[in-house]
Amino acid sequence: MSGEASAPPATSPRAPRPGIQKSSGAVTKKGDRGAKEKPATVLPPVGEEEPKNPEEYQCTGILEVDFAELCTRWGYTDFPKVVTRPRPQLTFAPSASTSEKPTLDDQRLSGSCSLNSLESKYVYFRPTIQVELEPEDKSVKEIYIRGWKVEERILGIFSKCLPSLSQLQAINLWKVGLTDKTLTTFIALLPLCSSTLRKVSLEGNPLPEQSYHKLMAADSTIAHLSLRNNNIDDHGARLLGQALSTLHSCNRTLVSLNLGFNHIGDEGAGYIADGLRLNRSLLWLSLAHNRIQDKGALKLAEVLRPFELTHIEVVERRRLLLEKGSQERSQSPSTSRHGDSKTERDKNQLMGVSSLALVEKDKTQTVKTPKGLGKKKEKSGEVVKKEEKSGPGQSPTQGTPKKEDSAKAGKGKVTIPEQKLSKGKGAKTGSKEKRSILMESELVGEATEMVNPLLEPVEHRDGKVFMPGNKVLLHLNLLRNRITEVGLEAFLTVVQYQAQFAKSKSACKGPVGLLWLSLAKNCFSPQCPANTMIQELMLPRDPINKSKHKEEEPVASCT
Repeated sequence: MSGEASAPPATSPRAPRPGIQKSSGAVTKKGDRGAKEKPATVLPPVGEEEPKNPEEYQCTGILEVDFAELCTRWGYTDFPKVVTRPRPQLTFAPSASTSEKPTLDDQRLSGSCSLNSLESKYVYFRPTIQVELEPEDKSVKEIYIRGWKVEERILGIFSKCLPSLSQLQAINLWKVGLTDKTLTTFIALLPLCSSTLRKVSLEGNPLPEQSYHKLMAADSTIAHLSLRNNNIDDHGARLLGQALSTLHSCNRTLVSLNLGFNHIGDEGAGYIADGLRLNRSLLWLSLAHNRIQDKGALKLAEVLRPFELTHIEVVERRRLLLEKGSQERSQSPSTSRHGDSKTERDKNQLMGVSSLALVEKDKTQTVKTPKGLGKKKEKSGEVVKKEEKSGPGQSPTQGTPKKEDSAKAGKGKVTIPEQKLSKGKGAKTGSKEKRSILMESELVGEATEMVNPLLEPVEHRDGKVFMPGNKVLLHLNLLRNRITEVGLEAFLTVVQYQAQFAKSKSACKGPVGLLWLSLAKNCFSPQCPANTMIQELMLPRDPINKSKHKEEEPVASCT
């Protein structure tokens, strides 16, 4: 029985073997096709190697090559291609030759979009990654993704290939199906990218939790943020307003914020206005195409002129002033003890250094030094003298530890030396430099040295404390809302106040308030007196209008 039991297994493999050989011999082409299709369809082996292959690959800095290679390593067979973003051709000239061009273009378009060529018909709708390149070295400057869902695995691929792009400046995601989870993954990706990345646009990506405020965290480096068409309502505006500033925190990197085409009403505008109370970095704000009425307009206008501090803000201001006084008192005994005992020695050393510096200057001026360089050296010598006078000791071994001690004592309050400098000439140039830096949105880290707005000079009226208002905001767009003449009058008072402030502080180079204000397409007549007065007051403040006048003046003088 054992021999009979072992015989059938021996004969059963033999019986099918000829059949398998015949079938494979009869249908060789199908077998070859099946063999070729097996490695493409069997993706689990590639999926098993996912953790190893993407980590082993070193990106080259060429997005087209890196993205394709990483997608294949992650098991994608069909993935978007990286293409150069097409630029619109703005060649419209009324001539006989251009009148024939549209007909030729229409013929080409109809030929490419014919029913016989389905592939060319839907090329425009295929998922692609459009990039804008630098003209010099052809490196990727901006990335545009439109109309296809970006999953978390794609973001994982981006986290590996985007950090190698050293010149990346902007990422634009339009209707890519983001969720609150994928948004957190995208935010974790941003610190890995180059330090040149300053612009992020997430448009047409409504989120259930409206967690867009995470893009404006304290450690964020984004300077330009666009959140249009995201169905942001008053709840989302409250989160964004808190991200702009609160009593104990403030965003110091964001320069422009676009909240157009959303569902923000009066309450949301009030939350944004609360965020502008203590924010001194935002220069550009758009709330166009929302649902803001007079109540929200009054809230926004209130922040742009002197406003009353709340009780909590007054308490916080007193606390900051007490901290400032305590730090000044803690620094004064150390300087008095060591400084008084060494005053005569310090003076003698200063006199010796100054005499040596004068002798060296005379020598350098007599030997091949132009006048301009001599003046610069004199100024630098004066700065050295001032620094030496301010220090308690003159030797480098004694001066350095005392500077470190003062820095340690001032860590809790960075705004103390800056507020002292606000009275001198240095604060004027510093504020101008900070403003230009914020406008360029390149070195936004300088904004961290700004003075706390609660320590700005205030006015006391009838037992109340008034702040001068936010004069850092330069551009405000309220196009196509529901503002009537009541809200328009509030903005008229703002423009009048800021215009008078600019005239009185003409010598000062600090912020002067709005330079551009748009209130068109609201619920009031464009010919109403308040609107015409606003236009007249804002016209000379508009920098674009000023540049046009400057260009027209030499032309008129030549004629």
